[in-house]
Amino acid sequence: MIKRIAIPLEQGKLCAHFGHCQQFAIIDTVSNSVTNEELVTPPPHEPGVLPAWLAEKGVTDVIAGGMGQRAIKLFHQQKINVFTGAESKTPSALASDLISGTLEAGANLCDH
Repeated sequence: MIKRIAIPLEQGKLCAHFGHCQQFAIIDTVSNSVTNEELVTPPPHEPGVLPAWLAEKGVTDVIAGGMGQRAIKLFHQQKINVFTGAESKTPSALASDLISGTLEAGANLCDH
């Protein structure tokens, strides 16, 4: 299975507030192995921009610490899976957790 996972970052680790991250790690996986990782700078934060931008980049899954319900709905409209409440880890660790089925989701830190 091929996945393209986007993870919002602040200082190299998962950013607690999805829409206010400094960068995104975009990680490609094939058959449960990481094949590529790139860092990209998002466009300025405005409601609804990031779901469309990440969809254009072919993202299939998003891992976040917290995300508002409207953003989650917009991602689902783009056919992108959303995982919220993830621990503050490195992007490669989070991607490995997702593809191995061990990603632990806690409380959505930004559920408004």
